[in-house]
Amino acid sequence: MDQPAGRAVTSDVSPWLGRLAMVATQDLALPLWFRQVSVEGQEWLPRSGPVLLAPSHKARWDALLLPRAAGRRVTSRDCRFMVTVDEMRGPQGWVLRRLGCFPVNQARPSLASLRHAVDLLAAGEQLVVFPEGRIRRDGEQPLRLQQGLARLAALAANRGVTVPVLPVGIAYTHATPRPCDRAAICIGVPMQMVGEGRDAAGAFTRELAVAMARQEARALALTQAGGVERSP
Repeated sequence: MDQPAGRAVTSDVSPWLGRLAMVATQDLALPLWFRQVSVEGQEWLPRSGPVLLAPSHKARWDALLLPRAAGRRVTSRDCRFMVTVDEMRGPQGWVLRRLGCFPVNQARPSLASLRHAVDLLAAGEQLVVFPEGRIRRDGEQPLRLQQGLARLAALAANRGVTVPVLPVGIAYTHATPRPCDRAAICIGVPMQMVGEGRDAAGAFTRELAVAMARQEARALALTQAGGVERSP
């Protein structure tokens, strides 16, 4: 089930919960689980204006690593996640909503969800969308992206909002991250969708898949070699 028809989608970041989550994840959970977190490409992150981050999806840890690489301590802005409906239920959903996340039905995205996403971009927010739509298990190649992100970029463009899309690759020492593994995030050069319609969306989605795979390969190399974190 998606958002009921006619009901507006809302999300906002609770200041106190946002700070608590940042400390709990970036200062406690990540350092305790991973022996090293490497980040490359932070120079491509805009400090203002709308942006879509398009990360590969390897594990549930991805959602904690992205704010570590692109969140408040780096860009002075929050990562606003588009999250599947199932993740937004119960106590977890209560927390996620207050961290600025909002639900979307990937099979049948509602206009309310898409409108809210475009509103966030129009307000200059940093939006995170996993184009694969689900965690990709080890050995599943190549990346298979849904066209939802391209559709979102097109809707924003129709409202006069030009949105750069940054391909992001995430990798871990093991397919299922283990204690003392290395984790790495590599951020690529901003991309923009050119043209309109289904053909343009399909072409952009294919180009994005190639760019994300390239960044994921870089990230995997860092986990194997033991990269050094680069701070902005």
